[in-house]
Amino acid sequence: MTRHLNLKIVIRQFMWIFACMAGLIGGVPAGGDEIVERIVAVVNDDIITYLEVQKELSPYEAQIKAVGYDPEKEQQMLYRVRSDVVEKLVDQKIIDQEIKRYKITVSDQDIDNDIERIKEGKLWTDEDFRKALEYEGMTLESYREKLKKQALRARLLNTVVRANIVITEEDIASYYASNIEKYQGELKYHLRNIIMRVLEDAGTEAKRSVLEKMENIKAALENGASFESLARQHSESVLAKNGGDLGILPYKDFSSQLKQALEGLSIGQHTGVLDTDQGFQIFYIENILTENEILLEEAYSEIESTLYKELSDKAFTDWLNTLRETSHIKIIL
Repeated sequence: MTRHLNLKIVIRQFMWIFACMAGLIGGVPAGGDEIVERIVAVVNDDIITYLEVQKELSPYEAQIKAVGYDPEKEQQMLYRVRSDVVEKLVDQKIIDQEIKRYKITVSDQDIDNDIERIKEGKLWTDEDFRKALEYEGMTLESYREKLKKQALRARLLNTVVRANIVITEEDIASYYASNIEKYQGELKYHLRNIIMRVLEDAGTEAKRSVLEKMENIKAALENGASFESLARQHSESVLAKNGGDLGILPYKDFSSQLKQALEGLSIGQHTGVLDTDQGFQIFYIENILTENEILLEEAYSEIESTLYKELSDKAFTDWLNTLRETSHIKIIL
């Protein structure tokens, strides 16, 4: 059911309007200059003032003006950001009202404990902590108030949203499988090759002759001959003496031709004869490696936290949208 303004807020607005007409509100010059402490929005029994909006808007306003937009564009940008700020403040008012409704509290000791945890985590002394606050332009009191708001909203989130979220082992396994590229590490191949080069100006017959030699080598491999031995005998490469050992190479750097040739092959197998820019080649898979692979067991906690946050954020957004629909909200930009 939509909540309506109670008598107190109606009276407060009436008195405010009357005071504006009479020129009695602080910040309202008799000459008709801009009203500073005017109401920008009403959220159930609470109001959002112009000064509250300006406090949130100021950093964005400075950034927009620093860009150097033309006056019309600047006004459009400022209006858009101001609208976003007002919507954010509306959400905050609704959340604060729910904190009161659920009677959620945070003690001074809780805030003290939070500050100590922050200092321990950053290895700060009291002096380091105070210097950090000064750098951010905050007093200890304002920082404590900020922490208190965060703690109250976190407890509200736990009360109305997170308690109903359940993440199963199947959810975690499914996420791992769907994001396997994130966990499988970098795929690498340990390759050997046999290469026979073809001169740029070689004719068709000369090229066919080289290809036949390579096909004979391939046939020998298929009959069980040692790749290393054949590489030493026939490969026209400085690596021939090492059995054509190319070393361990990242799969991502391979040409599409080589990737296609390696597809479906396992350790100990070789490609067919490939016609490459360097000449005719046969590649042999010495080993296939995956570096920095993260197993499901190792990623379990991280995935659980990720899913928990995703589901919590969505549930909180849905919950807040439902509250907005049932709240009395009037915005006066």
